[in-house]
Amino acid sequence: MIAGCHTLTRSVCNRRAAVAALLLSIAPAGHGQTGGAQPSASHTTAIGLFYSRGGYGESRDTRIRYLPLSHEVARGSWRVKATVPVLEVSGPANVLVNVGSLGGFSGSRTSQVSAGGVGDVSVSLTYEVPAWSANAPYIDVSVELKAPTADPEQGLGTGRMDAGMQVDLYQLAGPLTVFASAGYRYRRQSPFYPGLENSVFASLGASANWGDALQYGLIYDYRQAASDFTGETHELLPYLSWTMSPAWSAMLYTVTGFTEDSADFAAGLQLSRRW
Repeated sequence: MIAGCHTLTRSVCNRRAAVAALLLSIAPAGHGQTGGAQPSASHTTAIGLFYSRGGYGESRDTRIRYLPLSHEVARGSWRVKATVPVLEVSGPANVLVNVGSLGGFSGSRTSQVSAGGVGDVSVSLTYEVPAWSANAPYIDVSVELKAPTADPEQGLGTGRMDAGMQVDLYQLAGPLTVFASAGYRYRRQSPFYPGLENSVFASLGASANWGDALQYGLIYDYRQAASDFTGETHELLPYLSWTMSPAWSAMLYTVTGFTEDSADFAAGLQLSRRW
């Protein structure tokens, strides 16, 4: 869940778009009320654009363009969010938006793809744990289901439903907001991509305000290998968020990877509207 200290995390593009979403939710004002009358539901609609290019140990680069449209409804301590993405993939058929680099793939398909279409739709439910003191950290607990709506024949998905859970923690430290997340991803075996594995992931970062409208930060992101044929990834994600008004915000981020299974270049943009 990145933007203006508000909720990019779960894969080559999807996880970074989640860590981006993470930042869009960490502002203290974005957390549930602690008392008084039950607040009415609030809505946030966001559209993103993500591009990545990388070799991932292959002789040809893989290029991915990922455009997710999401809508989140928040009421009290609960948030529910649905994301419908459109994507385009060009390159060896072994890098998936919702998984990452897989290394190997089924011999029943060609080893090169150039395809586009609807990606895997995801739905998440988040509970904001009530603070037990004025100085206590903010804690969010989330579960997510990914529906296999992407076409596995075109190299856009595994063709199987996945599930995951994640815990996010945010703590004010003087002028900084320090945040961390950890999670686990369950993946069903796919006839299109043998060797899939369940995996853990974690992020650690900090953000600071630059005036009243700008916020900047840096995130370190770790992902365990998602298949028998690949290794873990370590990445840094610097970002800049601009709160244009109480309703509108925008965020720009880039990704720098340190392993063969990370993209050589990646960047994204997200625009959000609160209702």
